[in-house]
Amino acid sequence: MEWFNDHRKLFVAAFLFFAGLTILVAILPALSNEKISRPLPGAKPMSEDAIAGKHVFIANGCVACHTQQVRNVDMDKVWGKRPGIAADYALIRRTDLWRNTATLMGSERTGPDLTDVGNRQGSLEWNLTHLYNPRILVKESVMPAYPWMFEMKKEPAKGDVIVNIPPEFLNDAEKKVVAKKEALQLVAYLQSLKQTPLPDGTATPEFLYKRKVQEAAADGAAAELDGSALYATHCQACHQENGEGLAGAFPPLKGSSIVLADNVDLFVEIVMKGYSGRESEGFGVMPAVGDNAGLTAEEVTAIMNHERTSWGNSAKKITTEEVRKVIEFLQSNP
Repeated sequence: MEWFNDHRKLFVAAFLFFAGLTILVAILPALSNEKISRPLPGAKPMSEDAIAGKHVFIANGCVACHTQQVRNVDMDKVWGKRPGIAADYALIRRTDLWRNTATLMGSERTGPDLTDVGNRQGSLEWNLTHLYNPRILVKESVMPAYPWMFEMKKEPAKGDVIVNIPPEFLNDAEKKVVAKKEALQLVAYLQSLKQTPLPDGTATPEFLYKRKVQEAAADGAAAELDGSALYATHCQACHQENGEGLAGAFPPLKGSSIVLADNVDLFVEIVMKGYSGRESEGFGVMPAVGDNAGLTAEEVTAIMNHERTSWGNSAKKITTEEVRKVIEFLQSNP
């Protein structure tokens, strides 16, 4: 009884009990998991700029609106090619001894998930424009603008990264918008966010609760995919809903000779492999949207036909077989 009447002994006993329990239940399993956890083959560590960009991402509270987790439900399929697995986070370590921002998985999607945004939207020009003012590219966006990550210069220096901003979004149209170091680092971090492909022969985890897909129409013909929806998902962010692009940044599809051409080989190649042929005109490099998103011949056909018949374009529709032949050629001649 004397032991129970001594508050110092009770306090020490309680402290030792909970300290031991914490070590057994939390710390030792965590250390064990960290030791045995391995990244997927082919996973690339972040560059120094990407690591610095992660700190910028944290400092600006981006995790409050963006997740980095593809759940194994069908509605998350748009954010990645597969559900996330533990190995996706194996390369992520503590920031330092005092700060543990190991993962930025988030819990709310006010904005889109960023797990695979480096593949989904890898354009430097798009990301910088979006950071400067998201409403330039997405009128309905509620994301805040980050103009302090840029500076206005009348005579940009050699090596400065100039961002082509429409005049209506500038206070001084005579000056150029130049990205500061933190803007470039933040974009480097976003561009590093890519799902690593699973090793060959490894079964890809299934998305749960799949929506039923109508495989055939009433007359027995294959059901046509919704080209406008696919365009909105993969192309609209740059080329805009009206197909007019963004002056000085992203070329228009409305009236485009490539879009309207009878020979669609170049058009398919651009969709699948990207394009850098208009950099001299000030347009950014287009990423390999088709390859990055794993678009099928049917999906590419639906997108192209939407572009060939929208916004006043009146080219004849193309067939899936035409597109498939070009894709197969590109795959056999990388």
